[in-house]
Amino acid sequence: QVQLQESGGGSVQARGSLRLSCLASEFTTTRYYYMGWLRQAPGKEREAVAAIWLSDLDTYYADSVKGRFTISHDSAKNTLYLQMDSLKSEDTGRYYCAAAPAREGMSGLQSLLVRDARTFWGRGTQVTVSS
Repeated sequence: QVQLQESGGGSVQARGSLRLSCLASEFTTTRYYYMGWLRQAPGKEREAVAAIWLSDLDTYYADSVKGRFTISHDSAKNTLYLQMDSLKSEDTGRYYCAAAPAREGMSGLQSLLVRDARTFWGRGTQVTVSS
């Protein structure tokens, strides 16, 4: 059973930084998977903000975080990271680690949002940015 455990959330002032981590347990067939980060703000739908293709480490970002967030993966530690800089109040939300296979006709960000037996989501970590 794949388990994704997030950590590193917290409260920070605007323009500050946080680094989220996600430890992936029992996740051995990683080569042809995307891993990434989703977030959900109160009253809003869950959105994908960053993804990484584990075969070649290509990265993908939502326009709202491009230039401010950096996703990375340490295969030796089986850990995914999200470095968040220049945080804004609108970045507030619960952040979820996710893993999903590539799906025809979908971007990496879109693939992470498909809820089926091949997609895995963690329980999330809260990020609060105060202005």
